[in-house]
Amino acid sequence: MYTPRLRFRVRSARPIGVAKLEGFQLQWNKRSKDGSGKCGILAASNSGATVIGVIFQIDPSEKKLLDRAEGVGAGYFELPIAPTMNEAEVAAFTYIPDQAFRKDGLAVYGWYKDFVIAGAREHCLPENYIAILEKQDSIADPNLARDTEERRKVFL
Repeated sequence: MYTPRLRFRVRSARPIGVAKLEGFQLQWNKRSKDGSGKCGILAASNSGATVIGVIFQIDPSEKKLLDRAEGVGAGYFELPIAPTMNEAEVAAFTYIPDQAFRKDGLAVYGWYKDFVIAGAREHCLPENYIAILEKQDSIADPNLARDTEERRKVFL
């Protein structure tokens, strides 16, 4: 959701607006290459679950770059979705963690959690939703160089 991080990966990324996707929930259980937890959305088993996020537009010529950066075929797959934005459904897609890459209880690195919260704040998501994000436990990345590099990319 954090525009500078997305633009680091795909230069043309432009936020269109905040959207809600009913029937899904945010999980922090996608195993990353470094073994830490990343977030993704999954179909919810409980009724009333809703994920709030941001719709971005990208240049179609950069779609393969985004797929590679997001791990399509290496932990995530693309899923067409129809979230609601300004009380109207919009056609979009998201990346869903593959079952083989999901594991409960993964440690989430602080720099990653900070990106998620920074995106939520940047796009003025509801404070109660941001509070839920902030409750996610996180740890310091044991690889200080990676922590510094990730933060340097966008938190200049």
